[in-house]
Amino acid sequence: MQDGRARSGVVFARLWVVYFFQGMAPGFWYPALTNILIGQGLSGWVAWGFMMVPLGAMISPLISGALADQRVPADRLYAGSTLAGAGVVVLTFGCLDWHWNPWCFIGLLLLQSIIASPSWSLLATITLTNIEHPERNFPLVRSGSTLGWVVGGFLTSYWLKADASPVAGYAAAATGGVGALCALSLPHTPPLGRASSWRGLLGMDALALLRDRDHLVFFTVTFLFAIPLTGFYMMAPQHLRVLGDMHPTATMTLAQWSELVAMLVVAVVMTRFRLKTLLLWALGLSVLRYGMSAHAGATGTLPWHVAGIALHGVCYTFYFITAQVFLNRRVAAHLKGQAQGLFALVASGLGPLVGACVCGWLRDHYIQANGQGWLELWSVLGAMIAVCFVIFALCYRGAAGRAAA
Repeated sequence: MQDGRARSGVVFARLWVVYFFQGMAPGFWYPALTNILIGQGLSGWVAWGFMMVPLGAMISPLISGALADQRVPADRLYAGSTLAGAGVVVLTFGCLDWHWNPWCFIGLLLLQSIIASPSWSLLATITLTNIEHPERNFPLVRSGSTLGWVVGGFLTSYWLKADASPVAGYAAAATGGVGALCALSLPHTPPLGRASSWRGLLGMDALALLRDRDHLVFFTVTFLFAIPLTGFYMMAPQHLRVLGDMHPTATMTLAQWSELVAMLVVAVVMTRFRLKTLLLWALGLSVLRYGMSAHAGATGTLPWHVAGIALHGVCYTFYFITAQVFLNRRVAAHLKGQAQGLFALVASGLGPLVGACVCGWLRDHYIQANGQGWLELWSVLGAMIAVCFVIFALCYRGAAGRAAA
């Protein structure tokens, strides 16, 4: 009995450490990407940069999920893709340092995303397969990535002084390499199924989940929610600069601090409230969050925008962490990896890709050289999330709704 608890504690600790490095690596550069490109005189390429990350996430997660379900142990697949992704990050930000054609940066950013995008869903599959009581323990393990993101952001702003420098990318590459080495200690997670067709090998079996009404509503709302959510990562750091914040990357980590607190809370409330309730809370609070930033744009007051950033962590946790546990609970064992891959495809690929286009157009349309237009920008994004709230509230039935029907 004690041996079992000790082994469970070791597995928990190893997963937490890997999650820490998993979050720390993008925490160095992703919140700073807009300001890095502006600092390199490439402000016109911001939308392109934010399109490449989700475009890569559209290509690989389903296939990697299928491999983890059917062919390759998920732990080995994760370690290999993380190490390869770290190598490409060096070249990606080197392009900016060496003043190569911006298209080289865009192309390598796409390649890095294709290689690294499956890592989140693969690590979720490894974790949910090997930990006890996923509803309670998964948010606690996942908190490692949140703390890692915070550390990366603080180091970028206060140690590296790289809020607008490619140096943030080099730090991310080194961190990713360390994380890949740590991943070699993860529990062996062998495939649980076997593909019998090319459809299965490409991970397309997960699309059968959309035949269920609740799954269809869930994935549709996730896609729609990811569109305005992209605007937060894309424009919140720029708005901080406009409002006078000289350390925007560090300030953005307030979202991760609140995310840490929210993970401790969601581990408890997930066992007490319906999934629909938690997701509606997340959507409703997201509308409020964008309302705070809109008020900051109207009044020019930094604290309102900072408060909105802090609230982001609660919104993110209550939606996306709950969603991953939900999929693990409702999907058959041989489809768990593909289900997480489909979720990554929608939440990190298709939705943000459309979001980069939409938010880039909104940014060009509303934001003026004199710093005006933020009220209109955040108001439009908040209204889009309000539509998601209405759709989910009216169309998602849940277990209680299906029983009544």
